[in-house]
Amino acid sequence: MNPKAVRSWMMYDWANSAFVTTIMAAVMPIYYKTVAGADLAGNTAENYWGYTQTIAMIFVALLCPVMGAIADYSGSKVRFLSVFMFIGAFATIAMALVGNNDWLLASILVVIGTIGYAASNTFYDGLITEVSTPETLNAVSNKGYAMGYLGGGLLLLVNLVMIEKWKLFGFPDKTFATQTVFVTVGIWWILFSIPIMRNVRETARGTAAGFGDMMQRGLQRIGNTMRTLKHYPELLKYMASFWFFNDGISTVIVMATIYGSGIGIETMDLIAALLITQFVGYPSTLLFIKFANRIGMKNSLYCSLTVYVIIVLLGYFMTSALHFYALAIMVGFVQGGSQATARSLYATLVPPSRTAEFFGFLSLSSKFAAVAGPFVFSVVGTITGSSRLGILALLAFFIIGIALLFYVNFDKGRKEALASEAV
Repeated sequence: MNPKAVRSWMMYDWANSAFVTTIMAAVMPIYYKTVAGADLAGNTAENYWGYTQTIAMIFVALLCPVMGAIADYSGSKVRFLSVFMFIGAFATIAMALVGNNDWLLASILVVIGTIGYAASNTFYDGLITEVSTPETLNAVSNKGYAMGYLGGGLLLLVNLVMIEKWKLFGFPDKTFATQTVFVTVGIWWILFSIPIMRNVRETARGTAAGFGDMMQRGLQRIGNTMRTLKHYPELLKYMASFWFFNDGISTVIVMATIYGSGIGIETMDLIAALLITQFVGYPSTLLFIKFANRIGMKNSLYCSLTVYVIIVLLGYFMTSALHFYALAIMVGFVQGGSQATARSLYATLVPPSRTAEFFGFLSLSSKFAAVAGPFVFSVVGTITGSSRLGILALLAFFIIGIALLFYVNFDKGRKEALASEAV
């Protein structure tokens, strides 16, 4: 294991987490409601934001599996990661152009940025087996998420000061300050992606005459993946569980702030609470490694998902900024650990030589599934006129995910994955 490659791989989580914290979770949802969607009545802005996430996930679902298969075939995961990173980063920088009532432009740029983020993450996830061993995989995965919390939190702190103390920076108003914040996220993303582009190397699986040839072979491999999934029954059961609970987690991330804004919590409190989530999340994710080692990764995932059930229940009754702070701290305790552990568990169930392909397929299935969370939130909110009922509907995703996880035998699944390599 190359320590420099490991650090460089982790640094990409530091780089792209700024998009999650500032664009998806903290600043853009509020900006979308108060500026871009200023003339939208009632809870329409929250519903449109949910539909924006739904559309983004559909595009991501269509792109990721083919890209993953191509990357595995050509040994070009780093290259494809770089391409989608630049797409996402430049879309983020362009968000500075969004002004009053430009909700459609904001939605388009968020969709493009989300495609860049999610697609590049497919290749990033697929590279984990290139920089770690089976024994260190969970620790490396958790440390990567911890780096993301630290990096995303650090820039969010700077962004919060820029927005709230805009006069000190010489900005003409808070809107201009927020637009400048979007530019800083894009630059941050590009700058801290340099280590993974320079220092992480991968084993090429083959060569292709050109992109068309790779595309054809990539599609063939996706078809082969679908045909061979029957040989990995434990992987299939885990994927079904993952579809549900991961959708619940991702929906909480992208909808929490705009939900809080919709029930009257002030912008400063919303962003500050999410900042607390980042810095609570950093040590919590590292501690989750020891927690998982002590009770097992599967049991630790059970615990974190149970906490999410409590979070959603309390979120329904939330009425004040103090409540939002408390829930943000709870999310910080479990978010990184649950996601990192879920990623590690999945990696143990896939054939080592086809990681990007299988992570791409997970993106296909989970991103199509991820359409459901924001869509359910928005549909329930539209029908009832209440975002509270929309957030409560997310309970089903966690409860079903936990129930399905109970039936997964990970020891058997690992043997199934390794057996295919020996054929």
